[in-house]
Amino acid sequence: MEKNNNYLDYVFKIKDGLNWTVNEAGETIVDMENTGFTNRVAQIFFKRPKVSHITLTGLGGFVFSCIDGSKSVYDIGLMVHDKYGDASNPLYERLCVYMKQLENLGFIQRI
Repeated sequence: MEKNNNYLDYVFKIKDGLNWTVNEAGETIVDMENTGFTNRVAQIFFKRPKVSHITLTGLGGFVFSCIDGSKSVYDIGLMVHDKYGDASNPLYERLCVYMKQLENLGFIQRI
């Protein structure tokens, strides 16, 4: 079995159990639970929230809404170009960095 090394062929899905909504303005709001020792200390001493609400606006929210477990990164890029045109350039460089960031935050996972 040959290993797939082309990032544009990867397919992602929104991580199971992730809470997210879309508000009236069309912004995607993702609830991120702050866990771990340092977060617990910050919650006690600095009154930090147990759950942060991350707002994904514009292109970021659109990309997040396109992630469904069946579209590849390339397919999502085509959808972004159709909606935003040349304003999305350099498209695939930005999209790959954004997808990696979403994966590092634990919002999405590779299938």
